Amino acid sequence: MSKVKVILNKEGVRELLRSNEMMAICEEHANKALGQLGEGYIVTTMTGQNRVNASIYAESYEAKKENMEHNTILKALR
Repeated sequence: MSKVKVILNKEGVRELLRSNEMMAICEEHANKALGQLGEGYIVTTMTGQNRVNASIYAESYEAKKENMEHNTILKALR
């Protein structure tokens, strides 16, 4: 067998990681986890310097308390 050498197109990878399609995929995963959490949590998305990001945030007092006691956001992302 011969060795295969792969050279990544850095500009193409950067464009892919910052694309709207990738943001939709990240938001889809975050919303799926949000469906398991209940009330008081929100999803935010943003385009950072290198890639898009999706975050789940406990907004209400009850959600913050529940997340601190039971780590609900982390468990929903499993």
